[in-house]
Amino acid sequence: MHSRTVGGPTLRGVTVRGVTLGVGRPAVIVPITAVTADEAQAAAHRLAAERAVDLVELRVDHLECALDAPRAAALCHAVRHILAHRPLIVTFRTGAEGGMAPIGDEAYVAFYDQVLNAAGSDAAPDLIDVEFNRGRHVVRRVVAAARGAGVGVILSSHDFTGTDKVPALVARMRAMQEYDVDLIKLAVMPRDGGDVLNLLAATYEMRTRWADRPLMTMAMGGVGVVSRLAGEIFGSAATFGMLGQPSAPGQIDVHDLRHCVDIVHRAAAPDLRVAGTPPGGAA
Repeated sequence: MHSRTVGGPTLRGVTVRGVTLGVGRPAVIVPITAVTADEAQAAAHRLAAERAVDLVELRVDHLECALDAPRAAALCHAVRHILAHRPLIVTFRTGAEGGMAPIGDEAYVAFYDQVLNAAGSDAAPDLIDVEFNRGRHVVRRVVAAARGAGVGVILSSHDFTGTDKVPALVARMRAMQEYDVDLIKLAVMPRDGGDVLNLLAATYEMRTRWADRPLMTMAMGGVGVVSRLAGEIFGSAATFGMLGQPSAPGQIDVHDLRHCVDIVHRAAAPDLRVAGTPPGGAA
């Protein structure tokens, strides 16, 4: 066997509760899209015991208490306790990026301030998701609060209207990387296979030429499913599956997803090297 090495910056992986993103097999993330607090906690109990899952995302915007920051934050803290060793991402996905609840800038910042108030305790999330398109002022405020709390940050961008060409996608990810965040997430809606190729090519270019932190990229919808299954080949560090209801178009059952991701990893790992990844990678 021989290794394929591509020059580029050294990647700084992100490790949360023993799960490393950015090296080896992509992490499998499953969102909780419950409406009530009881449903969210029941889902957390189920996911805490699910071996196919690496990280859990709590989608706060789906909750009936989403706009009540103290109640929503308290539920986030309760879910963190239920998950025990399993890493938790807390996300308030806004209506403009495919979420279920509209929220203004000040309320958005206030919600994350409430969640981060548990800093230093076992109730704090491991990562929060911050939307790039909220604007520089809002992003910097939330990121600074997370840094002060010792909580990691995913900076995300979603396009449900289409897929840009490769140079524009790479430019967006490079602009996102200018912020003090741990991971970058980019999701697009493809019209056809050519758009999926654009997303994958942009991921590969970003990962091998520019990225110094892990990327999470995906083409949504049915036609984009290959990006969820084989993202490792192109440099994506994580993929999203579902257990129950999907949180985005194109997500598939977590057991099927984990099986396919494992197959791709076992086949590719002996030969695949991208910038900053040690030979063989970590499984």
